Amino acid sequence: MDECKAVVSPVDISTRLISSDAATKVNAPFREAVGALMHLMTATRPDIAYAVGYVSRFMENPQEEHWVAVKRIFRYLQGTKTHGICFKPGDNIDFRGYSDADWAGDLADRKSTSGYTFILMGAPVSWGSKKQSSVSLSTSEAEYIALSLAIQEGKWIHRLLCEILAATNETDGRYGSWTRSLYEAERGTSQTVGPERRHLRGRMKIRK
Repeated sequence: MDECKAVVSPVDISTRLISSDAATKVNAPFREAVGALMHLMTATRPDIAYAVGYVSRFMENPQEEHWVAVKRIFRYLQGTKTHGICFKPGDNIDFRGYSDADWAGDLADRKSTSGYTFILMGAPVSWGSKKQSSVSLSTSEAEYIALSLAIQEGKWIHRLLCEILAATNETDGRYGSWTRSLYEAERGTSQTVGPERRHLRGRMKIRK
């Protein structure tokens, strides 16, 4: 893959992968390639988190189309070798979190995929992409479950930052609104979350 042709995205959105019992298992180092991509993704490349999680669903019985999808990720990396994580200097600690979800993206069981990323000082410090464990009946349900995954990670990062700031005698008032937003989203008390969605809290299993 050293001389492969670069592509502009790690996933071909026009192709939906499925697994067929009748198809022949591909003779390729599929597990090794996906493992290498996972190592890179968890270290410095949040932009391939969804793509790597997507192809990893076919580890048991990889087929030719799955191997093509893995090679596409390497082709994307070929064109983005200079990409990296760069933190911006500054006096104020700017901590932001984002979450999103597709809806019924998996053609086999119609489950959705959650995704989140947290930005600190202009650069990502935590990210993830995970297939949801239950079938969402609407896009709002899928996104609310994705939000719960982000909340769990965000609460941990928030507590860590509070400990660091306390140790250095630095504080930032914006953490108050961040904590309140987490509280409201966790309990479904925010005005943006209607009572018809609060039943999802039992399915989200938010850690304290």
